[in-house]
Parts: sequence; C-alpha cells; structure tokens
Amino acid sequence: MTNTRASMSWRKKDDIASRPWAGAKREYDLFKELTVGVIVVGVLVVGLSAIFSSPDEPSVTLQSWATNAPADFVATATAELGGTSDTAGYGPPYNSTPDATQTVGAIDLQGLSGVKIPIDTAKDFVTGPLALQSNPPSALGEWSSATPDQQSAWTSAYSDALAAAPDGDPAQVVAGDFGPVPQLTNALLVMAQQGALDGAIQNEGGFFNLNYTRSILFLGDGTYFVGLADSAHLTGDQWGMMNETGNYPGQSWLWLFSFWYQVPAIGEAANADILVVGIMLVLTLLLGLVPFIPGLRTLPRWIPLQRLVWKDYYRRR
Repeated sequence: MTNTRASMSWRKKDDIASRPWAGAKREYDLFKELTVGVIVVGVLVVGLSAIFSSPDEPSVTLQSWATNAPADFVATATAELGGTSDTAGYGPPYNSTPDATQTVGAIDLQGLSGVKIPIDTAKDFVTGPLALQSNPPSALGEWSSATPDQQSAWTSAYSDALAAAPDGDPAQVVAGDFGPVPQLTNALLVMAQQGALDGAIQNEGGFFNLNYTRSILFLGDGTYFVGLADSAHLTGDQWGMMNETGNYPGQSWLWLFSFWYQVPAIGEAANADILVVGIMLVLTLLLGLVPFIPGLRTLPRWIPLQRLVWKDYYRRR
C-alpha cells in the first residue's frame, strides 16, 4: 500500500507532461497538409481511373438487340415459341427437359436443385409480354387455340423460312403455312424496339425490377449477345471468366477455374461445367487437408520456398 502511494505521489510530483519542450521546433499547418493531400490523392485517383480503369460499356438490353439485330431477334423469338431454344432445353433449374443435365457417372448435381425458376419460353418470352399490351395482337387467340403439334409445325416451318431468307430478313421470307407466328414475332419486335419488352419480361410484381434472369436467358439464346461477348474477348475460349470488357484484366483469382476450360478434353466435353466444378472441389479439399496428408504436408521442408519470401527472418535465425 505504501509503495502504491509513493508511486502515485512520484507521478504527480514529477509531472513530466508539463515540462517545457527544449528540442527543435518548426511550424506545422495541419489544414494545409490535409488540403494538399486530398487534392493530390483526388487528382491521382481520377487520373489513374481515367487511364487504367475498365471501360464503361452501355448495358445490353432487349431494346438494343431488337434495334441493332432485328433478324436475329425474330429468329430467336420463333425458337422460343417453338420450344427449340437453348433455354427451352436447358433443364433444371428452369425446366424439366429429359436428359438435359450435365452428369459425371451417376452424379447429377444440376438435377438435385429441381426446377426452382420455372420458365416456359413461349409464354414468358413471347405470348405473356404481348398479352400485357393495351391492344394485344389478335394472333394470340389463334396461337392459344392451336394444338401443341400445330404450334410446333408453324414455328418449325417459319424457322426454316427465316434461315433460307437473305440475311434472315423476315420481310423477305417466302409465303408458307406459318400460322400466326409471323404476326406474333413482328409484334414482339415492335414492342422490344419501343423499350416495353424489357420491363414486361423482368417484371417481378414489385416497384423495383432487380431480377434480370429471364432477359439474360432470352438474350443468350440469340447470336447478337454472343457476338458482343466475342468482340469484347469474353467468351470461354478467350479466358472470358476472368476478363473484363475490352480485354482488360479481371478477377485474377478465377484463373484456375478458367484454366480447365482451355484443356480440350475438358472444355469440349458435353459436361464441361460439372467436370470443372468437380476438379475445383477436389483441389479445394486437398488444400484444406494439407496439414493432415502425409508427404504433402512435408513439402515445405523439401521445397523451402517460404525461405525466399521471408529471407530476412530466416537469416536472423
């Protein structure tokens, strides 16, 4: 108790903080330093961002697609009506198309999810949005009253006619038994060019539309979107998983995922996605179990790369 009081008395009596400073002194303007720092850093950030940042590409919408590539839009809409597009045959989580899932032996990870986002391409991409118009086309009645076989025959015949037309131009299609398909696809084209289709397909029933799944699937079924990705070096054979638009460097940590798609035996396989996922799961598991795998856990002793990284530490030791 005596020692504690003596210590407290010493601290109070000594009062180091109140001693006058006897060292060198210089003026210091904190406000000036703060202002210069903010301005210099701001200029550097803006300048470097303008030079090195990724380009701000405009969004690809159904309106821009219909405006820039109307023939591709009509051909894709016809495929959506006939149920022959990639989305229509994708399988889970969008539909239950038989034998559509990617599997490895008996492992079917895609099928485990089930149909969580049900999509009927004819209804969700074509007839549904057209029915929302204030003056829906009369061809909707003829389409809905036809049998599935008749609908399939109409869309198949019109798809063949579009493929045979110069540049796939719907205006140059020869006459045939296409039913209401030309009227429906043309009405959808006009709706898209006016900008009304984007909102109709994305509508979630709320004030804000934040779900772009259906729009992206519709875009992906055509060739216009794929062409834009190719020109921006974003396709799978161009390491697109880790690139940004304009061939700018993207997320470097994804390089290992993208690497496996460049291996022909994997990238060209029908079940490439699940093969890559499986490989990455195995590698991740091995990485997590390194401390417990004999031989693998002793590699740092035989290949001491860490000594090059922390060479100062090991030199002191």
